[in-house]
Amino acid sequence: MDILIFGATGMVGQSVLRECLAAPDVGRVVCVGRSAVDTVHPRLENVVVPDLSDLKKVKKRLAPFDACFFCLGVSSVGMNEADYTKVTYDLTMSVARTLSEANRAMTFTYVTGSGTDSTEKGKSMWARVKGKTENDLLKLRFKAAYMFRPGVIQPLHAVRSKTALYQAAYVVAKPIFGLMHAFSPRSLVTSVQVGLAMLSVARSGYAKPILEVVDIQAAAAGRQAA
Repeated sequence: MDILIFGATGMVGQSVLRECLAAPDVGRVVCVGRSAVDTVHPRLENVVVPDLSDLKKVKKRLAPFDACFFCLGVSSVGMNEADYTKVTYDLTMSVARTLSEANRAMTFTYVTGSGTDSTEKGKSMWARVKGKTENDLLKLRFKAAYMFRPGVIQPLHAVRSKTALYQAAYVVAKPIFGLMHAFSPRSLVTSVQVGLAMLSVARSGYAKPILEVVDIQAAAAGRQAA
């Protein structure tokens, strides 16, 4: 498989990139972003684009890929709905529309969040915006599209969040992760599981387009959740 990754410098993107480079069936990985990733690998390339909402100049370069893992995202803390929508919905849909026009045989995977509001009518601003983003992505003409809704993500292998608030929370929560795995296993996934699950749905698909925590765990293990 040949894989595109958007947001490879973030926590989820770092994990996905790591698992892609470790997978023997992944031939080529291209990271698209405003800056290149620090990782150096013979199968890894960077496409640096100053404005990700305008991919016209690189559209042809992004066409011949089997899957796109879209891991870009920002915290809604301190943002109003208009600004959050611009970053979360408008940018994501701009990229996705460009890719679907370039290659309808591509599988598109979007990292959203547990609690996303598919009705688009709830009280939570971020959940409404994420819900609209999911709904409209699923209308595009990809081979398949999957919405990943991880809950708490336990970072492994020194993966770090670019958001200072989140990173601080992960440091504080580190002693708690073991207890969560033991007593509330449906509430969290590891960063490795997210990466493995994305590769799994790119290879073999999944029974439903929206993957909650248990589905991500199942896909990472190479099976379908009951």
